[in-house]
Amino acid sequence: MSIQWFPGHMNAARKKAAEAMESTDLVIEVLDSRIPQASCNPMVEQIRAARQRPCLKILNKADLSDPAATKAWLDFYNAQKNVHAVALSCKKPADVARIPLLAQKICPHRAVPTKPLRMMIMGIPNVGKSTLMNALLKKRVANVGDEPAVTKTQQRLYLGKNMILTDTPGMLWPKIEHPTDGLMLAACHAVGVNAVIEEEVAVFLAGQLLEKYPAAISARYKFQLDGLDAVGVVESIAKQRGFRIKGGDLDFEKASHTLLLDFRSGALGRMSLETPQSRANLLASYVEEPSLGLSRSVQEFLKTEEGGEPQEDDED
Repeated sequence: MSIQWFPGHMNAARKKAAEAMESTDLVIEVLDSRIPQASCNPMVEQIRAARQRPCLKILNKADLSDPAATKAWLDFYNAQKNVHAVALSCKKPADVARIPLLAQKICPHRAVPTKPLRMMIMGIPNVGKSTLMNALLKKRVANVGDEPAVTKTQQRLYLGKNMILTDTPGMLWPKIEHPTDGLMLAACHAVGVNAVIEEEVAVFLAGQLLEKYPAAISARYKFQLDGLDAVGVVESIAKQRGFRIKGGDLDFEKASHTLLLDFRSGALGRMSLETPQSRANLLASYVEEPSLGLSRSVQEFLKTEEGGEPQEDDED
């Protein structure tokens, strides 16, 4: 299944964000720490790079992601030029309180009365931008919901006397190139329900968990995994929970919904669906070496992580 979701308001939001970038000093991009790169909007990168603006990447929902994978992602992003990354939970006031200080360190020439620090908060739908805005300003200024695309208009707000925040609607991009990205986004609830088939997303997620966190499945649902594939996992959840439809057949739809809810809420434990290395492996299947579709600094980081020395390009 190829998942694509780009409602009309997202295209309007992209145009407005590009216009506002001219008067922005720092982009704060909120990512889902369980799928950092899959939730990294390439349009944000293009808009930001066009104006050469620095970026503070916030790996949100760090309380739900695998700590080891999150650390690898922080190293990955902090190896990139003009990028700073931090992992936190926007639901924790102490975590959010760190952000203004981090922003000032990145832009030390701003955040004074004559030159306020102008920040734009960007990210995909349902990643926690509104929660971040409300926590930063210590009042409800943005609607928060458990559905993608709650925020649909741009707003400009003041954080103290010397900082200005521009909140933008959650944006996906017109074409999600890799099918697994769409499925990961759907599993993390960043895609509208009208664009996905939950049963297919649940089977994908079950396959990922079988590969990466099999013990967590057994611990949560109390059954053995011997001989089970992804479909078998969802069917076993239905059996274990007694989910049946009229006539006695397994209720695959309800079991799928249960698995997705348990993953999204953290009931299954702290999990990540991608790492820098798995991302490089994915891109390698689409792009010839040595680029892997990554910047040189990131290529060198991955080579170093694998135990080798970064290689210098031959000069003409």
